[in-house]
Amino acid sequence: MAKVKFKIEGMKQLEKGFKKLGDVPQKHVTSSSRKGMNIALKDSKANAPYETGNLKKGIKLAGERSKHKGKKVYRVVFDREMNNVFQKFRQKDGVQTGELIGYYPVSQEYGFFAKNGRYIPGYRFISDSLKDNVRSIERTIVAEMRKKIDQEIAKVGLK
Repeated sequence: MAKVKFKIEGMKQLEKGFKKLGDVPQKHVTSSSRKGMNIALKDSKANAPYETGNLKKGIKLAGERSKHKGKKVYRVVFDREMNNVFQKFRQKDGVQTGELIGYYPVSQEYGFFAKNGRYIPGYRFISDSLKDNVRSIERTIVAEMRKKIDQEIAKVGLK
């Protein structure tokens, strides 16, 4: 999948809030990150090629596990529960063999070679949604974190 790096505006204010609080609760990092990536998820679903609707249904967010506290990464991925719809296996004499020859969502994202050898380009609906929404994702994450930190500071009673 496409990787997008963020340069966060307003980070100094967040760092000041972090210093007042000490440690940032992981639940706030997770919820802020998820809310920001929901923008990319919605845009990916809106721009996904539509034939039967399975591709649109099969897009979801997956959180990566991290060893570091205060870090959460989400990726826009294809749902493994729908692999029976997405995977294509080689068939021999009408019987499916165990050899996987195609995965529909990836071929739609990145493209594929047709039987005649011609390359069919992909739609790039996920990578484009990340690239097109970098600023709005960034602003959402920062705004949510600011709001959550301000709530925690108010709860603790620090100024």
